[in-house]
Amino acid sequence: MSDDHSRNGSQGKSLLDKIANFLSGEPQNQSEVLEILTSAHRSGLVDSEALGIFQGALQVSDMQVREIMIPRAQCIIINAGAKPEEYLPPIIESAHSRFPVYGDSSDDIIGILLAKDLLDLAYKGKLEKTPLKDLIRPATLVPESKRLNVLLKDFRQSRTHMAIVVNEYGKMSGLVTIEDVLEQIVGEIDDEHDFDDEYMIKQAGSNEFVVKAVTPIDEFNEHFSTAFNEDEYDTIGGIVLSHFGHLPKREESVNIGKYHFTVLNADNRAIRLLKVSQNHH
Repeated sequence: MSDDHSRNGSQGKSLLDKIANFLSGEPQNQSEVLEILTSAHRSGLVDSEALGIFQGALQVSDMQVREIMIPRAQCIIINAGAKPEEYLPPIIESAHSRFPVYGDSSDDIIGILLAKDLLDLAYKGKLEKTPLKDLIRPATLVPESKRLNVLLKDFRQSRTHMAIVVNEYGKMSGLVTIEDVLEQIVGEIDDEHDFDDEYMIKQAGSNEFVVKAVTPIDEFNEHFSTAFNEDEYDTIGGIVLSHFGHLPKREESVNIGKYHFTVLNADNRAIRLLKVSQNHH
């Protein structure tokens, strides 16, 4: 018993020494920081959730905007000359709060439209007479190579929530929101736009479905008439992850049997959302 006590005391002292050295400002690299945090987790000083957040925060400093941006092909952009009957349907259907607005061409992003700015006008019956150009807010442009920790700092200082991502030619290649950055640190952030918890599978097109990665294998098999083994994995996300062989990022895809799986949402710990379509190849 005394040996155990001595050994535990030695471990505790070693951990405290590491933390003290870290706080004293001595040179440290990320691997040493992670070692300290992992030791603290093993010693019960830091819980699993806190450790995950620390790891996510460190990872963000090594990531670039291009790794988490929503690709342009998936963005809803609004023409500045569009009439309410043209721009309202996609805005309502998507249930997003912010939309890039373009001018003469789709590469000419002139600002951001906030859906909430339309509400008062609609209530007062002034929507038809108000040009979108009078409603748009300035757009923040960031390069694909911008580091996420710097972007997060910029978001906080400017109090903006969305930025247009541009490539080396200054053309829009996607968009990124403050939520996208925070999800890399704390995991997926649910909001009122995520489809209800009671639904695991949602049809998104004639041959496309959006599927939560936590969908149980038996529920997925029943819906898609598949025969995935329920003994090896509990969820469809587990099966998809095993076929990737690594934790995939957004837009990575893989064929499994007759179905094509594309990652719609993933953070630094798990796959969150999948797009499933029938593989015709």
